[in-house]
Amino acid sequence: MPEAPSPAADAATLSNLRVNGTRLWSSLMVMAKIGPGPKGGSHRLTLSEDDKVARDLLVSWCEDLGCAIRVDSVGNIFARRAGTDDDLPPVLIGSHLDTQPHGGRFDGVLGVLGALEVLRSLHEQGIRTRHPVELVNWTNEEGARFAPGLVGSGAYAGLYDDDTAYSSRDADGISFGDALKAIGYRGPSPAKGAPPRAYFELHIEQGPLLEDQDADVGVVTQVQGLRWFDVTFTGMEGHAGTVPMNQRRDAMMGAARLIERVYDIAIAHAPNAVGTVGALKIHPGSRNVIPGSVTVAVDMRSPTVEALAEMEVRLQTGATLIAAELNLGVEIRVPTRLAPVVFDPALVDTVRRSAEQLGYRRRDIVSGAVHDACHIAAIAPAAMIFSPCVKGISHNEAEDIRPEWATAGVNVLYHAVLETAGVVA
Repeated sequence: MPEAPSPAADAATLSNLRVNGTRLWSSLMVMAKIGPGPKGGSHRLTLSEDDKVARDLLVSWCEDLGCAIRVDSVGNIFARRAGTDDDLPPVLIGSHLDTQPHGGRFDGVLGVLGALEVLRSLHEQGIRTRHPVELVNWTNEEGARFAPGLVGSGAYAGLYDDDTAYSSRDADGISFGDALKAIGYRGPSPAKGAPPRAYFELHIEQGPLLEDQDADVGVVTQVQGLRWFDVTFTGMEGHAGTVPMNQRRDAMMGAARLIERVYDIAIAHAPNAVGTVGALKIHPGSRNVIPGSVTVAVDMRSPTVEALAEMEVRLQTGATLIAAELNLGVEIRVPTRLAPVVFDPALVDTVRRSAEQLGYRRRDIVSGAVHDACHIAAIAPAAMIFSPCVKGISHNEAEDIRPEWATAGVNVLYHAVLETAGVVA
């Protein structure tokens, strides 16, 4: 390991420690140049060539600090800074480098490069910790190229085996396993990992609440649950110009009524519940043919299991009634059910305490988006920190944050790590 400055571990000195915000922002901007989007964002799909370049850069930065690098069988990257009691479980920090198609520069990336800045600060400031500290870059958080998402953290938590991960295929028929081999990140170590001492994940909020309330950081108490539905209406194809309106069995009419029903259900469970129709699959998909089948992709979310269950019943009942009224067939699949996740109260308190000691304006917040921390919370204490994002825009090339928000989030992360990993004098 490269030689570090002499340690400074007294309480007064520790309370004054800060990360290098200028260096953090510079790293974010360098990473953003890999797989740039045409409108200033990032287009860096998982296991693509651009993902490989980003991974290679991250590994080189971590190796510069003398970290030990490990890559597991689904491509998760771990960079370990040894502890004085190195057999103890590590404090794990990180997020993901993959992006949505034409996504933002900070979603996931802030958490990975924030973790890197923590490692750099520990080294530069000569801090020794009792527990090792590990940076992690999880594979395929987004699920944009290979479904489902959260595969890397799910495999680590024992929810997916290698064969399940490898068999997923993208729109071009390329398998996850083949793409992983092609970029050289199919590692030798098992994906299922031992529980860490704790897991912290820094992420942009992806919503407007923190900015609206002039908060510097968000303390994430829980992540709301979600349910995905694929609702397929089946009717009868016919010529758009010749079949009378009163004789049609138009699957698109079923889809149209369901879309409105999804919004009505979510509004009925306000203010926390949300419902979205994000995609339609129309067959045969010709302008002058009455659709014979339409599949509606529905996303519903709520912080409570009770609300999710009621929303599901209302959706299923509504779809059945719509089909009966329009003389359509209907099939309802539920490919994903994720329960709400409540983060470890002690770690959440650690994040609150770190923000207060640093003098930041904070607010507790429930995450509307699902993150890798959800899977890790099933096997170890976990907590999340949110940084505000401009106008709440995310999964969009217009996604933006302010440098001071990024620095505040990483400073809170740094102090939470110092407290949890244990500083050695």
